[in-house]
This record gives sequence, structure tokens and C-alpha cells, in this order.
Amino acid sequence: MSAPVDTGAVQRRRVAVEGVVQGVGFRPFVFGLATELGLAGHVTNTGAGVLAEVEGSAEAVRAFCHRIRSDAPPLAEVHTLAQEVLTATGDPGFTIVASRDSGTRRAVIPPDTATCADCLAELADPADRRHRHPFITCTNCGPRYTIVTGLPYDRARTTMARFPMCADCAREYGDPADRRFHAQPIACHACGPRLGLIGTRGRNRALGEDAMAAARRLLADGAVLAVKGIGGYHLACDAADPAAVAMLRRRKARGDKPFALMAGRLSDIEELVHLGEAERRLLTGAVRPIVLMRRRAGGGPVAEAVAPRSPDLGVMLPYTPLHRLLFGLPGDPPGPRLLVMTSGNLSGEPIITDDGEALERLAPLTDAWLMHDRPIHVPCDDSVVRVWADQVLPVRRSRGYAPLPVALPLPVPPVLATGGDLKNTFALAEGRSAWLSGHIGDMDDLATLRTFDRAVEHVRELTGVGPTVLATDRHPGYRSSQWAVRRSATGGSGLVRVQHHHAHIASVMTEHGLDGSAPVIGVAFDGTGYGDDGAVWGGEVLLADYDGFRRFARLAYVPLPGGDAAVERPYRMALAHLHTAGLPWSADLPCTAACTERELLLLKRQLERNLNCVPTSSMGRLFDAVSSLAGVCHRSGYEAQAAVELEAAAASVNEVGEGYGFELAPGDAESGAAEWVADPSPVLAAVVADLQTGAAPAVIALRFHRAVAGLVHALCVRARRSHALETVALSGGVFANTLLLTDCVEALRRDGFTVLVHHRVPPNDGGLALGQLMVAARTR
Repeated sequence: MSAPVDTGAVQRRRVAVEGVVQGVGFRPFVFGLATELGLAGHVTNTGAGVLAEVEGSAEAVRAFCHRIRSDAPPLAEVHTLAQEVLTATGDPGFTIVASRDSGTRRAVIPPDTATCADCLAELADPADRRHRHPFITCTNCGPRYTIVTGLPYDRARTTMARFPMCADCAREYGDPADRRFHAQPIACHACGPRLGLIGTRGRNRALGEDAMAAARRLLADGAVLAVKGIGGYHLACDAADPAAVAMLRRRKARGDKPFALMAGRLSDIEELVHLGEAERRLLTGAVRPIVLMRRRAGGGPVAEAVAPRSPDLGVMLPYTPLHRLLFGLPGDPPGPRLLVMTSGNLSGEPIITDDGEALERLAPLTDAWLMHDRPIHVPCDDSVVRVWADQVLPVRRSRGYAPLPVALPLPVPPVLATGGDLKNTFALAEGRSAWLSGHIGDMDDLATLRTFDRAVEHVRELTGVGPTVLATDRHPGYRSSQWAVRRSATGGSGLVRVQHHHAHIASVMTEHGLDGSAPVIGVAFDGTGYGDDGAVWGGEVLLADYDGFRRFARLAYVPLPGGDAAVERPYRMALAHLHTAGLPWSADLPCTAACTERELLLLKRQLERNLNCVPTSSMGRLFDAVSSLAGVCHRSGYEAQAAVELEAAAASVNEVGEGYGFELAPGDAESGAAEWVADPSPVLAAVVADLQTGAAPAVIALRFHRAVAGLVHALCVRARRSHALETVALSGGVFANTLLLTDCVEALRRDGFTVLVHHRVPPNDGGLALGQLMVAARTR
């Protein structure tokens, strides 16, 4: 478009705005701004964003073009604003006109947003016509991403299309002075959606407020409820009722994995955890994720089975009016103050969104269903974050964040990155924007693969990006990689395989805006990643940019006996590490005592003969080994349980003096490998010595954390000395451990390093796709 030039007293300009400008009240805002400034013209939605034409005095037009960015609605984000001078037409006024389907798909749909204060006030006001309406919303809050079926964003292209507006809602929708002016999900008791409760085998049916009242009674009586939310079903029960929590855990086959909690009030959360200002902002803001926080001593009024042996509790506040009503309004009979609120699925499966599927698949898990008739177009699980150094450290990026784009430091061709098989999230990108999906889950069953397929098509529809390149992990057995291979073969897209840990480092580089002109020292610590030599990597120090990497250092290889069996039983990893270190399996060691005599004999034979023992350099598996060796955790019922409990033990003590120490050697002379190798044998020997002198597991845990932080510092110093690099990027699931992260960052910064950590995407495999697409773009 040509540059705007003032040519007279009356001027007309076309203003094209791109960014998060649909579903956030942007057209009503433009209408109000133009009316205030006395401008004529019109505004419309397009597939690319919002397009306005304004006509009036040159001064008013200039003010409009300035304020359209500076005064934008609270949920809006203006990414670009382009202007073009037009010939004045003499329009008599300003109007909102029907959306144009321009064929271009670049509009950014906002994420689902927590209920605003104005709507909550109306919800609780007996005099308001939306008193107790479970779907109250306005231009500043409510569902967006999960109800949008296409662009431009209008009611007809959402799952609200089946609910015609009543006369009152239509009047508000058309009133420029109303908060719901052109709010597409607008609704009330008269026009829907509607709430219903169904008991098992169809009993205990109720509708509307009777359904909500019955649901509150059932929760107070110890029942488990399936509750349909914005992005899927939750399973809920009274978090203070040990029997109810134990029943839900047993039904869901949850193992010891912690449940998330929802509290009715912030004061209820303060009783449970150490709550800082950053956590308060997250809990009460527009996103309202699950926030992981350190538990207070005593645990508060929460059943032990909610989060057994976990140092943290994951807690959120209600983010929908339906959730708010579950806790009751003033005058309602008292009910639970804290609810378990966990994803509505069997463990390992994707969250359920379809009502028929919920009635069938959740039947063994629940006593009743609290449902509504507004369809969920795309699943979106709750986001999980923790606060580190007063900043967000994502653990799962989903509701409230997806599908907001991440800015890229370099332009890329149309590319789809499939992520990994654990905590799967994919990314679709073109130009300098990448759209990350919500949390898909673990790609180990057909239901998750179907969810992945649907989510890919949904993001493609919203963005209009048709990928010419597919980026995927190098692991040949990953289902996400196999999907990419099939799609490439049938769709003609190029396929680029990206090494797992290279993608981790590229991910943190990308979110910090590095252009790749200089490599970084990338520390990639996780549980599992397919290595270029066929080993299982996970304790790597890479010298990396987007174009490639070389491995500068790694943990020494140890056998992974039995693959997944060693992951699920950390005592096997402890015994494998002791075997490699030449340390005896003494009967008084906790890991030895956790193993039956028969299994000890079989494991010894397996290690001696190297049967089904893939070598691994995984730092995650070393955490498992030390956790079992110290007597903290011998069996993992969920991913990283042994490491989580080891961190909890370490956090319970303050000072232990020096940490343990790894032995560093400059590579393997026989193989000609140039990388440094960190041998954990001295660490293991020191742990055994401490055990024999009666050291507490917590002391051992903290000394081990100090050892790992010391190793990171020592290797980065060596990399700087030999390659003159000053920037360190920390990535991989191990760096979700905030105790280790803090020690590493503080030591490196004291020594003058620039340290990059994750704040936009998770350090675990949920952030993998962002790195994959950048590497694939450069590889191509």
C-alpha cells in the first residue's frame, strides 16, 4: 500500500489491521473511536484481520490511525497497521458492515479468556437478567478458540450459530454503547446454551439451575462428576474428601500423579501454598492457568491422595461462569471449597469434548455428567505454569495461550512441525509467525492421533497456511514422525528430520529472538531423545545454531536395561549405574532392597551380556537412579516422578556444604570422539558413602543437585574457553526443575554468561515443535 499523504481538509484512508483483532471487540472499538472523532466510513472483518475506511478532517483521521493502536481493547494485539489514501466519497456516517471472506487466512483468533469482573458481577446480581447464567460472556471474556469453526470471525462461524439471539440479546448486540456490542458468543437464559445433569444409567436428570444445584449436592456428598467446560470435560470431586479423591484416582488409573485443584477463592489457595505476587497475577488474570506452587507445611484442607509426596500443588481459580457456580453464590448451601479438577479422560488419552463419547467413555469414572449443549469445536486442555525468577515457566502451553502466535526471528516457508510423542504440541508457521497448537497429549493411542489430525486441520483453516515442508523428530518409532512420513508421501511436502536435542536448543533460541548468526552453548537435559549414533541421548551439551550442531559434551553412556521397564522402575537405573561404575549391589542399599532376588539375578545377567540394553546418556535417567539409590522413589507411576520427588527432598534442606563431583574426560580416544564425557561414577560412589554413614535422603538429594549444576558450569566454561562463546541456552524437561534451574543460572551469570531459559514455550517436549520448524526452515 502507498504511504499516506495529507492532501486536503477532508481525507479518506483505508486502514488494514492484522493481529489479535477478531473476537476481542475490535470492530465495536473502531466504531466507537470513529464516532467520537466524527469520522464517516465503515469497518469489517476479513480473513486477514480488520479493514476500516475512515473519512473526515485530516486531523481526525491522523488521530484515528494513532489511537487504533494505542487505545486498542484489552484482549487485542495489533501486529501490523497499513494505511492507504483514498478518494473521499462523502459517506454520511460510520457503520459495521458484513464480514468479507477475502480468501486470505491471517487473522489471529484469541485464546479462550477467563470471565471478566463485569460478567462475574452480573452473574451474582439477582436483579440482572443473566443472574446465574452459566454462559455469561461479553467482548472482553469467554470462549473464542474452542468455538471458532472458520474465518472471518462471526457468530455464524462459531458453535454458537445454533443458538438464535433472543430480542434482548439482539438489542445489546446492536447497541454501540453496550459492552456486548457485536460480541459473537452473546447469550442469556432465554436463548441458551442450556445446562443439564444426567446421572448414571440416565437417572437424576435435571436442567438449568436445578442441574447446577444437584451437581453441588453430589460434590458435597462425595460423588465424582464429569463437568463439561470450555475446552473439554473435567472430572471433579471434593478435594478435602479422602474417599472421593481415592475413588477418582482408582477409577482413572492415575497412579500417584498429582491432581490439579480448583479453588473458589484466592484466600482458599493461600492456606495451601506459598503465594507470591507473580502467582497472584497468574491466578487472577485473563489466562488463569494451573499454577504449580510450593506447598505449605501441613498441607491445608486437602486429602493426601491429591498429590502424594509432591512438593507442589497445582491450583487454579474458576475461569468460566459454570465453574464459578459450582462453588455456589451467596445464599447457596455450603459446598466444597476446593475441587479436584482433572482432565476428563482415561490416563494417557486426550481430553474428551464430544457429549456422546463422554457418556460412553467416562461412564466407568463418574457418578454423573454436568453437560451443556454448546459444542466444543477443538479440544483445549488447561495450561500449566510455574513461576521462576518472577517470570512464567510454562509446563504445558494450552488454554489461554493457544493459538496465539510466537514471533520468529527469521522468515520461514510454510512449515508444519509435528513435535514429539510425549506432551505433543505441533506448530504451523509461515513468514515470521508460528502458531502452536494446544496440548495434544501422548501419541500412544488412536484417539490421540485422531485429535492430532483434527487439530492440524483446524489450525490450517484458521491460518490459511498450507505447509510445503514437514519437520519431525529423527526417532523412527515416534508416531508423530510416522505421521509426517505418511503425510509427506501423500501430500508432496518436503520432509526434514530434526535431531531431538538440537530442536530443544533451537526452541529456546527462537523464543529469545536469536537470528542464528552465532552459535550458543546448548545444554539439553531430558529423559529420552533419539541420538545420531543410535543411543538414547539426554545429557548433552551442544554447540548449536539453526543450521546445525556438534556435540561438545555428554554424560557417559550407561545401559538402559529393558527400555521402558527401567523408566518405570528407577531402581533398575540405579543398579545399572552402579554396575557401570563398578560399585557392588550391597544388600543394604535402598535400590537393591527394592528389587526381588529373582529380578536381581536376571538384571545382573542382562547387564553382563548386554541384552536389550541400549546405551543412554540421559540426565533424566540419572536423576531416577539417584532418587532410588537415596531411597526416595523406586517406582514411577507417572513421567519424572522419581525426579520430582528427589527435587522435593532436596528443597526440604537449606545447606549441605559442597555437592558431589563428576569426573570429566576429553572424549574417547578409541572412537576418536572429540566431546567431553562426564562420568557420574564418583557421584554414585559418594552417594553410597553418604548412605553408609547415615546421611539423610534429603541431604543426598541436595548434594546431587549441586553436582549437576556444577557440571553445567564446568562444561560451559570449557566451551567458552575453546570456542569463545558467551551465550548458554538451557532446555529439556530436566530444566522444569526450578531448584536445578536456579543453581545453574546463578552460577553461569556470576561467571559472565548470558543465559537463555524458556518463558514462552515449555522446556519439555511441549516446546519441541518451535525448534523443529526453525531448523527445518534453515535445512531446506
